[in-house]
Parts: sequence; C-alpha cells; structure tokens
Amino acid sequence: MRDYTFETKRRVEFIQNTLSAAHAEGIVFGNSGGKDSALVGILCKKACENTLGLILPCGSNRNYASDKADAKNLAEQFNIATKIIDLSEVKEKLVYAAGETTKLSGSALVNIAPRLRMTALYAVAASENRLVAGTSNRSERYMGYFTKWGDGACDFNPISDLTVTEIYEFLRFLNAPDGIIRKAPSAGLFDGQTDENEMGVTYRSIDNFLLTGSVNERDGAIIQRFHQLSEHKRKPPPGI
Repeated sequence: MRDYTFETKRRVEFIQNTLSAAHAEGIVFGNSGGKDSALVGILCKKACENTLGLILPCGSNRNYASDKADAKNLAEQFNIATKIIDLSEVKEKLVYAAGETTKLSGSALVNIAPRLRMTALYAVAASENRLVAGTSNRSERYMGYFTKWGDGACDFNPISDLTVTEIYEFLRFLNAPDGIIRKAPSAGLFDGQTDENEMGVTYRSIDNFLLTGSVNERDGAIIQRFHQLSEHKRKPPPGI
C-alpha cells in the first residue's frame, strides 16, 4: 500500500505547480458522484481554494438521483463550490440533428454525453481562467475504458498513475463519503451500466495484472484485447 500522507502532499504540490506554470486562477472538474472525480475534487480543493465542481446530468435517470446526491455529499463534506449544468436537452437536440444525417450507432450515442460534459467544462474553464482536471485512472486508461475527447481529455490529471484499487484506498484514507466508496464503479452512461459488467472483467483482476503481472488466462485475454484495441486513445493523432 502507498503512503497516502506522502501521496497527498506530492499531488497537491503537483497541482499547485501546474496551476502556477499555466498562470491559471482556479480549477474546474466534473463532479460525477463517482470514485475518481471524488478523489480529484478532494485533492484539487486541498491544492487550490478556487476549485469548482460541475454536476453535469446528461440523460440517464441515475444522473439526477444517486449520482447527483453523491456529488453533493462530496461537495458539502469538503466544502467544494458546486454548480449544475443540465445537458440533457442539448444531447437530445444533437442526437436529433446528427440523426438527420446518419443512423447513430450505440457506441456513438453513449459517447455523446462524455464529450458534451467536457465541452461544458472547457467553456467554464476558458471563461474563468481555470484548468480542467482529469479524472481517468491507470486501470481505465490501460483498458481504454474512457471516451476519446470526452472524459479522457483534460489539462492535467492528478490520479493518472493510480489503479482503481489504489483509488479506493486513497478515498478511505481521506474519509470520503461512504456512499461513493461502496457504489459499483460506473461511467453513468446509461441506467444499469457498470464498468465491470461492460468490460467482462473485474478491476481486482485488472489491477492485480498491472501491479504484479499475475492474471488468469481468461482475464488476461480480455485485458490484452481491450488494451490493444484502444491503443489509438493513448496516442496523439497521427500526422504527416
């Protein structure tokens, strides 16, 4: 287990140095009510008083219920400024407009929400001289389980080296809300969605592979398939 007292100090300093180098006056992050955004929000608030969490419901019922409640609990416990931007109507209009041109695939539809959320985050950041904090962890990035130009986009990421296992350890160390720690990891893209069910492998298995190299044959095949197919997400766009 990491020394989370040291990790907190190191990451707070990293955030402060990043802000200083960019001459930015604050931070904005998507407060989704999930584990990753919770840890990012706590660390950013420790580093910068002018930290804003945006709650960005975009279509699914859970965005307005458990996700919103957990996001508010986090904000209240750690005194994080919070605003809500409801993107559901924007999404509906975009789906309709794009649907006039092509038949949208399932993949295209579920990735609209993360990209709209990132658009909102950067609109606020550009207007208030803030940096956008990223919330993707090491496990998700290895699997490619993030939306390109959506939740995978950011100005800096203070948790990119942490596995999901370490995210939960860190949250417990920081006394994050129990509801966030206990809920099943989910991108909240649609009702009933969970990360592990969608990938077909547990984070425990993914993290064990990343941290020790040990994995059973079935899970190893799934992990490597996801990693290989998502390689384009982790590289800059090719050019001539």
